Amino acid sequence: MNPDYFAHETAVIDEGCEIGKGCKIWHFSHIMSGAKLGKKCNLGQNVVVSPEVVLGNNVKVQNNISIYTGVICEDDVFLGPSMVFTNIINPRSAIIRRDQYVKTVVGKGATIGANATIVCGHDIGKYSFIGAGAVVTKEVLPFALVVGNPAKQIGWMSEFGHRLHFNGQGIAVCPESNEKYKLDNGKVTKL
Repeated sequence: MNPDYFAHETAVIDEGCEIGKGCKIWHFSHIMSGAKLGKKCNLGQNVVVSPEVVLGNNVKVQNNISIYTGVICEDDVFLGPSMVFTNIINPRSAIIRRDQYVKTVVGKGATIGANATIVCGHDIGKYSFIGAGAVVTKEVLPFALVVGNPAKQIGWMSEFGHRLHFNGQGIAVCPESNEKYKLDNGKVTKL
């Protein structure tokens, strides 16, 4: 038992990992040596966190997800049920490529929907939104909304997770927070 975080009795926590205060690690999950979890992360059932993975504060990992070496999730990231990360571009069972893991960074506040696949080496921008079942094969811009296979951008999202609708001056207002956003040269910034 560790007073700083909760781990279900079926969870496996290897020595040499770092787990932040207030984390919850649920049934049949495995945190491997060298993994780093920030404060208040919540890992659902059947989650594997591989060596050298970094999860920021308040990362939500739903059930049935393996987070492989090379993945970095910044603060407030949401990983939907059964989504998939890869970490090798050209895997073959008979060829060992542990020295060829490719890095993927998931930006602050990003959401990756259920059953989405993130092909390694393609960063996910802050506050972007990856639709359920999407297959990401290229970089995703901050605040972008992408769906499909291969994933294509169909719009923009606010920090609160609402679709943004820009007026003729390139300004959008989030309906929940009243925060303003500016679209300029294909990029969104919060005002």
